[in-house]
Order: sequence, then structure tokens, then C-alpha cells
Amino acid sequence: MKKYIPLFVIVLVLIIDQWSKIYIKSHWILGQEWKIADWFIIHFTENNGMAYGIEFGGHWGKLALSLFRVIAISLIGVYLYKTIKESQKPMGYLISVALVFAGALGNIFDSAFYGLIFNDSYFQVASFMPDAGGYAGFLHGKVVDMLYFPLFQGQFPDWFPIWGSEQFLFFRPVFNVADSAITVGIALVLLLYRNQLLK
Repeated sequence: MKKYIPLFVIVLVLIIDQWSKIYIKSHWILGQEWKIADWFIIHFTENNGMAYGIEFGGHWGKLALSLFRVIAISLIGVYLYKTIKESQKPMGYLISVALVFAGALGNIFDSAFYGLIFNDSYFQVASFMPDAGGYAGFLHGKVVDMLYFPLFQGQFPDWFPIWGSEQFLFFRPVFNVADSAITVGIALVLLLYRNQLLK
């Protein structure tokens, strides 16, 4: 029965991640936000590239990035399956790897299919399966982000290298449930289960 716990974690993360993204995509206009608190805002944005909105290489760069993600997810999935089957690793480690796998799978789902099943969200609420077709081809969709935590802002001191005297905001990136799962999973492995990677 314990072997099914990582599978349950994967399914739970995917359901929450995709539900939140599909809800935002099909009910909000790009840039729309809901301020829950000064430090917690639901802000609809789309990420066309890597983490923090970084992009490279236009069309071919996007395709290369998506294919790299598919390969990486496949390798993580095979590793997780074999590790569960051997059942010699701690359950916390298996859950950590399952979180990384689920998060990566959630984001690649956006890249692979959202461009096909939604039209764009510029100045309109996107439609599911529009008659005119989606806004992009297979593996060229955008990842939906909505969690924004501007915890505090300030100014770097004059003596600080590169950014001296400039304003800063922490935490600036907008992310999603899948990103959170990846971050938590990697953090748990690095903090608690590093030795398991070498066994």
C-alpha cells in the first residue's frame, strides 16, 4: 500500500495544479489580479520560457526547451518507478521525487497542450476549444502562473555591488502550484535526503 503514496502525491499535485491553471485561464484576462493581502496576490500571467520568464531562441528555442522537459520528465519518471519498485528508499525521499515529477509534468502539460485547447488571454477571457483553434501549436503553449508573494521591498545600500542604491522587491517572480511542488521536492532532497541520491 505504501508504494501508492507517491502516486497519490503525483495525482493530487496534478489535479490542484491543472484545476488552478484552467480556472484562471478560462475566467481571467491576462494581467488581472486579486489582492488577498499586501503580501499575497493572485496575478494572472503566462510564462513563455524558463523559470522567471526567461526566454531563448524564439520558436526553435521554445521547441528545444519543451523537448528537453519531456526527456527530463521521462527520466525522472523511470527513476521514480524503479526506485518505488525496489522499495529501499525512505518514503519521504520517494514523496520528494514524486513532487518534482508532478510539478514538471504539470508545467509540460501547459506547454504541450494549452496552445492547442485555448485561444489567447489578451484583453479577453480565453475560450476552451475555440472554433478558430488555439493560440499556438503542440509544445509551444505558455505556462500559466498566478501566485505572487511580494513579501517586502527596500533599497540596496550604496556600497552593494552592481545594484547599489537600487530598489528591490522580494519575492518578485509569479509562479504556480507545479513550480511550488518542484521547489519543495528539490529542497527536501537537498536538505534531508542528499545521501539517498548516491545509493
